[in-house]
Amino acid sequence: MKKALITGITGQDGAYLAKFLLDQGYRVFGVMRRSSTAESTDIRLKWLQIKDKVTEIDADLTDLSSLIRVMSDTKPDEVYNLAAQSFVKTSWQQPLLTAQVTGIGAANMLEAVRIVKPDARFYQASTSEMFGLIQEERQNENTPFYPRSPYGAAKLYAHWMTVNYRESFNMYACSGILFNHESPLRGLEFVTRKVTDGIARIKLGVKDELRLGNIDAKRDWGHARDYVRAMWLMLQQEKPDDFVIATGRTTSVRDMCQIAFEYAGLTMDDYLVIDPDLFRPAEVEILLGDPAKARAKLGWQTEITLEAMIQEMVDADLVRVQHELDKGTVTADFTIAG
Repeated sequence: MKKALITGITGQDGAYLAKFLLDQGYRVFGVMRRSSTAESTDIRLKWLQIKDKVTEIDADLTDLSSLIRVMSDTKPDEVYNLAAQSFVKTSWQQPLLTAQVTGIGAANMLEAVRIVKPDARFYQASTSEMFGLIQEERQNENTPFYPRSPYGAAKLYAHWMTVNYRESFNMYACSGILFNHESPLRGLEFVTRKVTDGIARIKLGVKDELRLGNIDAKRDWGHARDYVRAMWLMLQQEKPDDFVIATGRTTSVRDMCQIAFEYAGLTMDDYLVIDPDLFRPAEVEILLGDPAKARAKLGWQTEITLEAMIQEMVDADLVRVQHELDKGTVTADFTIAG
């Protein structure tokens, strides 16, 4: 039985990846940062009904010794480094923490793999935010990077460290440059989930408006289930390489909102409010990925459309909010993703 170690297993991607690997017959270990709120951190694993099927291990990306211990205890065949401080807005408020966790944390994980089990295959979760101020209309593996946030800059450090460990130590280390990917398990701080949760609360009479920032920003949105499959495919190849994972379709926040409002039977203009306080200090106006290399070399392609994904998210949030109403715990504000 192959073994996989996932950092960030309690996040959206980690949970979906864990389920995918379990379905492939893997034994899955998940790195869990020690927290006094464990009941809320593993809620995605419970949502997917895999909480009791993964082995959770205490460790922290900022503590190299803990990562060395985890590698020694588990000796995984594959390591997926998905953990990060991954919210762009928060990276402006906590730039040094973002650098330590998202940037140095990845280097710590690479070093732990090199020291303990250098033949393990390593996946680094890179991001389209590294492209930032775009240098080409469609971004591919050769497009110059120009990050526009502390998060993008930290991810770029982690990306280049992965390349350097691959080339310097002959490690099987890959980076997946993933464009935006969402699901019902997305955190409420991300715009897609903010929209679908807000619409659910409006639909059920809990709130009367949805406040957003720049709705003219354009993104390439896919479904997390499709994207974790690409992560796995990268580690099944003869040679390691880096891949852009995207749909190749760009959609504005405005149009994404329209899809969600229409599906819920609501008129967007009656509820949407633009709030200048929600604009980023430096905006990334458009991101559009070119997944040609992944399609050709990995045989990967998306299976879930943007419309189907948004509808799934609205349906899930309607269920969540109705559950809160039934329990008498509902508020107009966001709750922990669940």
